[in-house]
Amino acid sequence: MSRTRIAAAAIGLAGALAASQAQAQSASNSEQEIALLKQQLKMLEQKLDKLQSQTAANTAATAKTKAEAKAEAKAEARSEAKAVVANANAAIPLKGPAPASGVVVTMPNNRPTICTADGANCVAITSRVHWDVGGYDYRPNTAGTVPQKLDSGENVRRARIGVVGKFLEDWNFALVYDFGGSADGFGGTGAAGATPVGFLPGGGTSGIENAYLSYTGLKPFGGKMAIEAGVMDIAWTLDEASSSNDIPFMERASVGVIAQNIAAGDFRSAVGARWYNDVFWAGAYVTGPTTGAIHSASSASPPGTSEQYGATARVAGQLVSGKDYSLHLGGDAQWLIQPPRNLVANTQTLTLSDRPELRIDPTTLISTGAIANVSGAQVYGVEAAGNYGPLFFQGEYYWFNIDRSANTAVPPIGASSLKFQGGYAEAAYVLTGETRRYNAANASYAGIKPEHPFSIEGGGWGAWEVAGRVSQMDLNNQLATAAGIAGGRQTVYTLALNWYVNGNVRFMLDYLHGNISKQASPVSTADVGAKFDAVAMRTQFAF
Repeated sequence: MSRTRIAAAAIGLAGALAASQAQAQSASNSEQEIALLKQQLKMLEQKLDKLQSQTAANTAATAKTKAEAKAEAKAEARSEAKAVVANANAAIPLKGPAPASGVVVTMPNNRPTICTADGANCVAITSRVHWDVGGYDYRPNTAGTVPQKLDSGENVRRARIGVVGKFLEDWNFALVYDFGGSADGFGGTGAAGATPVGFLPGGGTSGIENAYLSYTGLKPFGGKMAIEAGVMDIAWTLDEASSSNDIPFMERASVGVIAQNIAAGDFRSAVGARWYNDVFWAGAYVTGPTTGAIHSASSASPPGTSEQYGATARVAGQLVSGKDYSLHLGGDAQWLIQPPRNLVANTQTLTLSDRPELRIDPTTLISTGAIANVSGAQVYGVEAAGNYGPLFFQGEYYWFNIDRSANTAVPPIGASSLKFQGGYAEAAYVLTGETRRYNAANASYAGIKPEHPFSIEGGGWGAWEVAGRVSQMDLNNQLATAAGIAGGRQTVYTLALNWYVNGNVRFMLDYLHGNISKQASPVSTADVGAKFDAVAMRTQFAF
């Protein structure tokens, strides 16, 4: 029994050992398979990494090749473009850099102005309107006085509009037309048949007031220079060098107007130059006729004359100047070289005349009439002005010499030269404290710019100014002789009140008292003089 159990146990033990060996062998085989698979996977990953690296390298190489080709093409295109531009520049040479594109619109002092972006080219609209209303208390001394009446009413004294500007920084221009009813120049030139009409001395003229070109590119001796030609207002006499927008009175003094009308003044054709700096001013011009003159010595209706020629010169400057004060002195000269001549009537004449420093009625009260056989004329004058804070003063005096040696076969023949003279003095005070600044470009004083323009909301009242002037012009010479001239002596006292509303609007109120001392003829002492009082108001705007 025991042997049987022992045998069974031995058999069971042998089976267990065999099974254990089989299981061990099977486990060993699986581990080997897993290790083999891992090795294969690692090899595949290495191959994949290698393929990816090769692909990236190929892509980079391709991109580099394309970039190099593109850069080469661009360089070639640039080279060709540079060659084209160089050829174009060689064919059309440029004087300077191309101007900046675009325009700039501004409103300096409310004047519409358009400029290129670099400021080298500009054009602006300019205008002024002076509308006067007033009345006279005119009292002729006798029934022989001419005229016997002056008419009250209104007058559009000036109505100007035009353009001003510059080209390429140094070329300045102006084109201004005056539609006003009474200018500073000579009378109109209308006629009915052979009879002149509308020929009141100093009567209404309208037309081209400015049409000139000025070059300012030269700056010698450390100053500024303007070379100009065309129709212009010549800065001859201190009063004329000041703008009509800025003078303290509605009209300039008669002596200056009469002097300017010989060979200077408004609407005058001229060519010349002026040089100036902050202290000194000098200018000289050759002048011709005014616009509107009949340029035909053979014209009978309307009567015409040959073109006159003259010259002007002026030297002036600030001798003393400071923050709120200055002193100005100057000298003026004018020559009528070739007087106008009418070939139909065989006359060569010159008339000196002016209205009584007011233009409501255009009638003149002093006049030489047509002086015969005029061969030339000279005018010499001195000027002075200055300011001290709100106080301003100005004065001028002029001497006239009229030569009468022309051979026209019209009496008087061989008469001696005529001599006339006149002057004025004026002063103004700004109640609100503003001062008149010096304008070096014209050697004159500018107008008042209110520090507090009138505004109901802002509380400003503008600037207020009072002024006074006395002026005299004597057109009498060689009285008691047949060849003398009894043009009369005019003395006018003027008081003014001016309200500068803002930089563009001004109201003026003038009172005038005048005395005209005049005899009927050089050889007759009959009194044909007159006295007058006048009140006038001006409404003015300008930009």
